[in-house]
Amino acid sequence: MSGMSRIKEFNLPDLGEGLTEGEILAWLVKVGDVIELNQPIVEVETAKAAVEIPAKWAGQVQAIFHPEGTTVEVGTPIIAIDTDPGAGPIEESTTGAPASALPTPSAASLAAVEVAPTEGAVEPGLIGGPAPGGRTAVLVGYGPRTTAAKRRPRKGGVPAQATTAPAAPVQPTPAPVAPAPVAPVSPAPAVNGNRRTGGLVLAKPPVRKLAKDLGVDLATLTGSGPLGSITREDVQRAASGTPAAAEPLTVAAPVTAAASFGADREQRIPVKGVRKLTAENMSRSAFTAPHVTEFLTVDVTRAMKALDRLRERREWRDVRVSPLLLVAKAVLLAVKRHPMVNSTWAGDEIVVKDYVNLGIAAATERGLIVPNIKDAGRLSLRELADAMTDLVQTAKAGKTSPADMSGGTLTITNVGVFGVDTGTPILPPGESAILAFGAVREMPWVHKGKVKPRQVTTLGLSFDHRIIDGELGSKFLRDIGDFLADPEAALLAWT
Repeated sequence: MSGMSRIKEFNLPDLGEGLTEGEILAWLVKVGDVIELNQPIVEVETAKAAVEIPAKWAGQVQAIFHPEGTTVEVGTPIIAIDTDPGAGPIEESTTGAPASALPTPSAASLAAVEVAPTEGAVEPGLIGGPAPGGRTAVLVGYGPRTTAAKRRPRKGGVPAQATTAPAAPVQPTPAPVAPAPVAPVSPAPAVNGNRRTGGLVLAKPPVRKLAKDLGVDLATLTGSGPLGSITREDVQRAASGTPAAAEPLTVAAPVTAAASFGADREQRIPVKGVRKLTAENMSRSAFTAPHVTEFLTVDVTRAMKALDRLRERREWRDVRVSPLLLVAKAVLLAVKRHPMVNSTWAGDEIVVKDYVNLGIAAATERGLIVPNIKDAGRLSLRELADAMTDLVQTAKAGKTSPADMSGGTLTITNVGVFGVDTGTPILPPGESAILAFGAVREMPWVHKGKVKPRQVTTLGLSFDHRIIDGELGSKFLRDIGDFLADPEAALLAWT
């Protein structure tokens, strides 16, 4: 096997859902490591999740083309692997270069690579940032080049050194001449005193007019305002002959100086990965689907007691049981009664789906993601509880795959975990309804004709008004509330 045929370049693969790029979070191997087939070699963050990518070949890592923190387009080479390291050293090429020299990615591939900006760096094109030709972007145009200028050699064999700096002609050494006197630069005015001599005076136009009306020369005054500026009081004291108080002269300027609002007190966060995808999806959904949101406050005391009885059962003691489980079950049962809610607007038609891929919004360190439980309507309550537990744990670990976040049909967002009563959630693209589940609180409630403390929550349902009208949305929300108010009765009546 020839040297070059042994070296295989591994390109960043398409991870699905039309992804075009990914950021290299961490390399799991290094140059010289011997790897196996399907061994994870790199962790990449796509627009949806962090994914470990396995090796396509077994062999030895010969080169890593892009460091951690680099954003690489799909199809760009990221690593080179010697697929037959036991065959000995790679033969040298005919050009004299060592055969171990690895093929470099194409210019087109390298041009598509975007390196994540380091902390404090200024993005290209912004003022102070890099610009073409080694220059720096300024307010208008570009500043001077930071690279040395190059000239072509002149014809006639002139040495290259002569083209950069021609020698000056030899002349007799003149007699030493005394340097011309340089006018001293007037120091800037110090705070609370030491006005500048011969320079401009710091004073606002109204103060200047007052000084002119009173016949006071501002240049003779010592300012007591911020940065040594002259105030109306300074002018009035000078006009009346009253000396300025000595105490203000001892006050430090930073105490009275105005607050600064510059770039040094700002943080620039690159928009990429999950945050970028979320922003694009939410903007597209908010301005495409006409949203309507309805609210319903429900007494869920019986549902909370039902959960307590469920936890006490032997077969449920090792299962994570939460109020969200009953909300998910309520949504799935309500969808069976109102199938149109689980549909998609497709332009000239509405696609009503006979399966429910139930999305559960989850907040992670990388941002908000919405993985979904495939065909959740077919699961038993125990299976649904296990699926929700796995979904949450995988999301918190940052291991949710793109496939788990695609194909959702209806979503629940549990804002109650943050102590929020409810909200007006935005529809995920392609879905027609999303339910916000608020915090469960003990509140005064009229129960059987008497005001008693009860467990109460508020639901918020946003829906696409092109598909779901007010009657359908209200009935769907009412059914969810009826289940949560009395789960046992709803199960007996609906199943």
